[in-house]
Amino acid sequence: MRILLAEDDPSIAEGICASLRHGGHAVDHVATGSLADAAMRDHCYDLLVLDLGLPVLDGSEVLQRLRQRGKGLLVLVVTARDSLAERVRVLDLGADDYLVKPFALSEFEARVRALLRRIGSQGKPEFQLGRLRLDLPGHRAWIGQVPLELTAREFGLLEALAMRADRVTSRAQLIEALCDWDQELTDNGLDIAIHRLRRKLEGSGTGVRTIRGLGYLLEEVADSASGSA
Repeated sequence: MRILLAEDDPSIAEGICASLRHGGHAVDHVATGSLADAAMRDHCYDLLVLDLGLPVLDGSEVLQRLRQRGKGLLVLVVTARDSLAERVRVLDLGADDYLVKPFALSEFEARVRALLRRIGSQGKPEFQLGRLRLDLPGHRAWIGQVPLELTAREFGLLEALAMRADRVTSRAQLIEALCDWDQELTDNGLDIAIHRLRRKLEGSGTGVRTIRGLGYLLEEVADSASGSA
């Protein structure tokens, strides 16, 4: 999943980014409300982690603008503002969850997992094709009952393909899903990731097919073809 973090405290931002990346997510970080608002206009995200006390543009205004644009993006507010009235106000503005600072990273990670369960493939937390099964929020995969060992990048690639399993996914869309602003992915790096993923999917009844000039398609295939281009 791709997540935008809007947080102006460098130490908090560093800890949250490390936690999310360790969980296999691509994370973009901004330190002002205006940059958060611009980022959401220019990029597609699965979750916004939003501090309220942002400079330039308050987090409440960022949230209000997001909802006025009709965006259903999930929003987890993390803030030091702990009054009941403030929680009610922000939830009524459209936040999906509210976490008060200071918090344990384990609780933050659990809140993120709970929110991301809502946006699994086609609204379901688990995706299945052939003998391949994915727990998207939990970042777990199986072939039948056997766990499939994937790197964070390989799982991110498989997740991006699974979320568009009925459509062709372009190289640009895959790179967008796998990259954050601090970690670039080259064309060669994408080719390597696709090659490794195909090898790990062998025997799953699921393969990644190249659609020349368009991109890639995750599809159910005969076992002998599951790793072919």
